[in-house]
Amino acid sequence: MSSPATELVRLLTVRGESLAVAESLTGGLVAAEVTAVPGASKVFRGSVTAYATELKRELLGVDATLLAERGAVDPQVAAEMAAGVRKALGADWGLATTGVAGPDPQDGQAVGTVFVAVDGPFSALPGSAGGGKVEALRLNGDRAEIRMESVRSVLALLLKELAGEQTGNERAQDTERNGGF
Repeated sequence: MSSPATELVRLLTVRGESLAVAESLTGGLVAAEVTAVPGASKVFRGSVTAYATELKRELLGVDATLLAERGAVDPQVAAEMAAGVRKALGADWGLATTGVAGPDPQDGQAVGTVFVAVDGPFSALPGSAGGGKVEALRLNGDRAEIRMESVRSVLALLLKELAGEQTGNERAQDTERNGGF
């Protein structure tokens, strides 16, 4: 069975779409996972590791008031990071990770609190994915385990979105074949 990153590169290549990644707690691990796949250069635009909170605002366009009021570990921050990297790097899809890997809590959030996000193209097809999605995670383990599970989770989130779009397209084609019912 192929890895999630391999499947992601394959699907994006077939679709002719590109990917950009914004990372905080994962510190470049998502980009490393994707670029380890042969052929990733066909789909991977680049990444921004915005570890410092002010870089999330300066480089990714995350709202300053949001960061001031809620801190960097927040679902809306993850969503804005994904949208921001997608726009900044000119990609079809943007992924983002933000959270607390430990050893200490951050911004009032416990160790293991993670938000992963995907932002992608809107589609008019019924039942299709598109736009932004955020998933809240509560992970256990040490710092390395939390970071690696965050990588797996954000890749899985995009794979799920791409599968949802595929299902939407198949549903639309089936409806046409069956006389619009």
